[in-house]
Amino acid sequence: MFDFKYYTPTKVILGRNTQERVAELIREFGGTKILIHYGGGSVVRSGLLKQVTDRLDADGISYVTLGGAVPNPRLSLVYEGIKLCKKEKVDFLLAVGGGSAIDSAKAIGYGVANEGDVWDFYSYKRTAKGCLPLGVILTLAATGSEMSDSSVITKEEGLIKRGYSSDFGRARFAILNPELTMTLPDYQTACGCTDIMMHTMERYFTNGGNMEITDSMAEALLRTVKKNALILYKDPKNYDARAEVMWAGSLSHNGLTGCGNDGGDWMTHKLEHELGGLYDVAHGAGLAAIWGSWARYVYKNCLHRFKRYAVNVMGITDEGNDEETALKGIEAMEDFYRSIGMPTNLRELGVNPTEEELRLMAKKCADGVGGEKGSARVLNEEAMLSIYRASM
Repeated sequence: MFDFKYYTPTKVILGRNTQERVAELIREFGGTKILIHYGGGSVVRSGLLKQVTDRLDADGISYVTLGGAVPNPRLSLVYEGIKLCKKEKVDFLLAVGGGSAIDSAKAIGYGVANEGDVWDFYSYKRTAKGCLPLGVILTLAATGSEMSDSSVITKEEGLIKRGYSSDFGRARFAILNPELTMTLPDYQTACGCTDIMMHTMERYFTNGGNMEITDSMAEALLRTVKKNALILYKDPKNYDARAEVMWAGSLSHNGLTGCGNDGGDWMTHKLEHELGGLYDVAHGAGLAAIWGSWARYVYKNCLHRFKRYAVNVMGITDEGNDEETALKGIEAMEDFYRSIGMPTNLRELGVNPTEEELRLMAKKCADGVGGEKGSARVLNEEAMLSIYRASM
């Protein structure tokens, strides 16, 4: 195992009607002029945005609003938010929505608190020295951004999707009401469950340090999401299943399931980022489409972890042949993806890249990670291209 730092400063409030506490929480963390940042029309149509503004009005808290955050959130909207916050002297951000609104709000916070171009942080030219404080009302369990240090933004010019991580970007509070996720399309629920599991799987498939207690927690989380994803596929209004998935989403990406290891592999995410940047696909679906090809490319280099996953998460019987057990686990994972309506290759995802586009994604992916990256197996540009080709 490796030494580690575990830092989770976010105050979590989970339960029915918890959005009614938003003004109280903003006051607790010092907010006086708020930017409410949200995505599309669902927050408006559901009445959630009005609930929030009514609470702020009743408590005498001033605010401005900025909608328009989309899946694979755009840098242009971040720039707009930075400009608005500076003009209105905003001192606190409230993201209402899923990971896109939260990630976009974090980027806005970095842009307000630091001089220069906020994209410098996402292109790894500079590190942030601060971030405007942020609170979250979560409406989609998926990215874990409500408790993580991460934010992912897409720059329209060049269709470049990049992530930035900093403790400055961690939310002060996160309101988690499972009922707010019940109006989601089934596809988005399944995408969310896929993303949640992947955040722990990225930390699980490593060749660098492990702790038994961390492994056990990670495996329990993965089994829990898998079980409840199947429940929600048949019964989308199941409150308890929604709550299990929502809390798992936060725990999966707040660092808990990676304590004691080398930080994780993350290449499935990096490969998917190029898919998302080029084709604007749903993030969870893109992860499902690429994972099997990545797993078959790297599993022999991380065989002990793939075997353990197969047995402890997927329920494969260990009959003594490690390689066969590992492959059965990969196949079982792909069967699970199919069972909740997720794709297992690019054609099922609905994209059909040309060879030129595959090479472009591999090059951009390699550039984005500094040439090569990985823990289960280190991947260079040629390896990335091989995985993209296999995922066809």
